[in-house]
Amino acid sequence: MRSRQRMFAAVMRLLLKCLRLGRRRRFRLVRQVEQLWHYGHLCLRSLLYNSFTNGDVVLDSLFEPVYWLVDHVTRWFGVVFVALVIGLTSSIVAIVYICLLPLILQTYTPAWICWHLTYGHWNLIMIVFHYYMAITTSPGHPPQAKNDLTGVSICRKCIAPKPARTHHCSICNSCVPLTTEAAWLNNCVGHYNHRYFFSFCLFMTMGCIYCSISGWEMFRDAYAAIERMKLLEKERLQVAANQTYYQTPPPTFSFRQRAFHKSVVYLWVLCSSVALALGALTLWHAALITRGETSIERHINRKERQRLQKKGKVSIAHSTGAGWGRARCDVPLPVMQVFRNPYSYGSWDNWKVFLGVDVPRHWLTRVLLPSPHLPHGTGLSWDLPPCVTEQRAPLLAI
Repeated sequence: MRSRQRMFAAVMRLLLKCLRLGRRRRFRLVRQVEQLWHYGHLCLRSLLYNSFTNGDVVLDSLFEPVYWLVDHVTRWFGVVFVALVIGLTSSIVAIVYICLLPLILQTYTPAWICWHLTYGHWNLIMIVFHYYMAITTSPGHPPQAKNDLTGVSICRKCIAPKPARTHHCSICNSCVPLTTEAAWLNNCVGHYNHRYFFSFCLFMTMGCIYCSISGWEMFRDAYAAIERMKLLEKERLQVAANQTYYQTPPPTFSFRQRAFHKSVVYLWVLCSSVALALGALTLWHAALITRGETSIERHINRKERQRLQKKGKVSIAHSTGAGWGRARCDVPLPVMQVFRNPYSYGSWDNWKVFLGVDVPRHWLTRVLLPSPHLPHGTGLSWDLPPCVTEQRAPLLAI
């Protein structure tokens, strides 16, 4: 009996030792995994640490594959996009001439007929002229040879002189003054064709809004007619399935009627969609022109303003348009400085410089009528234009 008890006790002691050993090994394995995790995390942070890293840098890094894809796809599909713009615009013009113009001539009063003919053809001429000039005009490129321009650096991508306000375009692989890429132009937007690009966006938006407002009643009637066509087609199929000698199928719409109603619906939907999308882009560029900066410069100026505000060198309230006395900063008022864009001449003068308006009659000959006049300057040096009478203050001014 005692031998059995001793044997049982020995087995239990052996089992407890095994459990303790397994628990120690398990705890040791967990501790090793934690140490490896902390070590890998520390190595990763030490390799990727940068004091200038913020949310914008991380977001740009995440979107870098998208930028690469867009750069390489738009290089090959630019011609397709241009053909698509020309095709869609031509289809709208054809619908207006074939479907809507005869109806306007039959139902509208002579005053409204004159208005539609005058405004419609003027808007069409402005769209065609500015789009053609935007896709055929070179945006301008800095000289490759050595020059005496101030503020010239070397582009790290194309290894060429890079004057102020010049940015590298990865699609055309060269630096362009005031660059903006538009795939549906198959061309960069720079100093020499920026006005054509904005004018095309503006007049295309105006034309789409004009077609949407003018064709609203026609769109409602055409949409109701299409719904009636669907109901009659369903009834005709039901009658054909249960047809007797005393039943006749309901009347059907002709091909011309179907094409007319569907063309009106297509015109209104396309024009309304383009008006919303292109109108938002036009408003964004109008805000940039008013501030006298590009989209890249807006980002750079915003970051520079925030950096100077953190250092207490710029008035926070005044940099956003408030008065001097409301600045929340410990710097005395006489030392407080204002952040200003060095290429801005004021809202009104910025528009005059952009549109090339030197005298009052230029609002008619250069803005309301097609004009191939060149912009002020060369895009490399930024001297005071003759239409600006007030000298602007520098970037940081008391």
